[in-house]
Amino acid sequence: MAEKILMNEYKALAKETWTNISLVNENIFEWSVALIVLNPDSLYYGGYFKATMKFPQNYPFEPPVFRFARPLWHPNIYPDGRLCISILHQPGDDAMSGEQAGERWSPVQRVESVLISVLSLLDDAEVSSPANVDAGVMLRNDPAAYKDRVRQDRDKSKEDIPAGFEMPTHESAFKKEDKIPDTFSWSDSEAEDDFGGSESDEEMFDDDDDDTEGDEEDKEE
Repeated sequence: MAEKILMNEYKALAKETWTNISLVNENIFEWSVALIVLNPDSLYYGGYFKATMKFPQNYPFEPPVFRFARPLWHPNIYPDGRLCISILHQPGDDAMSGEQAGERWSPVQRVESVLISVLSLLDDAEVSSPANVDAGVMLRNDPAAYKDRVRQDRDKSKEDIPAGFEMPTHESAFKKEDKIPDTFSWSDSEAEDDFGGSESDEEMFDDDDDDTEGDEEDKEE
């Protein structure tokens, strides 16, 4: 069951532009994941943030383990690259942390929801209970220095972009489909023939005229 679910999720995510995924040693229970930030207003925009995800054999009843390959300077990321994020915590309420079951992992969660949560976390750090205390203190006391450190991590992450991989941008990922030009008119299509009548229509009206003449001759008689 777990293999089938993971394979379906893998195939769906492989089509997305904001992540680049592959299997580690062809193992469906271990993925290589790269998160690509497409929000141009983000400090992380343009980065290629590699990570690994390992899934338990009873997935989706237990959460995967997520770890960045290059630890990022962030209040909610441990120095070893692991995350402090509710969605990856074991199911159920936790009286110690105050987290409710709805905030934590549940079997209805999927890989996509985890990755989206991680992307959201990057720009929306929670500093009340940081995994990296020094990063939390810097964010509160010296935001300029914190932003500079984030930019360094972003630029460093670009070294992991695979050769030949074309990095998506906000513009390329969300480009609009070509619209019908304003100069379009029905005369440019075959539709005019449908609305302009046909030979069969003309024959029908000719027949009606013949019938009308015949009726008038009957009346005169």
